Amino acid sequence: MDAVDVVQRFNAAINDRDLTELASLMSDDHTFIDTAGDTVSGKQACIEAWRAFFAAFADYRNVFTDVTVGDEVVSVSGYSLCSRPELAGPALWTARVTGGLVGEWRVYTDSPAARRDLGLPPGGLV
Repeated sequence: MDAVDVVQRFNAAINDRDLTELASLMSDDHTFIDTAGDTVSGKQACIEAWRAFFAAFADYRNVFTDVTVGDEVVSVSGYSLCSRPELAGPALWTARVTGGLVGEWRVYTDSPAARRDLGLPPGGLV
């Protein structure tokens, strides 16, 4: 399974609120980093964080519009849908994929600076 497939399956598990599938795609040392730079480390801690997130934001979904692969990092642009405005709108993600598992899932605010830093083309939904 290639890195893009892993990332698409990971996102589908988020959109489906499928903790079993998410866990099967996480490395044991999986790390989640949000737009503020806050970090959750370790597979079990990340599963519990996703469980709480899904309970709090049942209608949250990610839509990917562009996927770019470089080295072991998959960069994604798109947007999130959610009834909570602070969680809806343009977003960027990166996933470090090794051995068919996501070692790091990171969310960025979609901005020209973030696009430049990630090597993504300018534009987006901002």
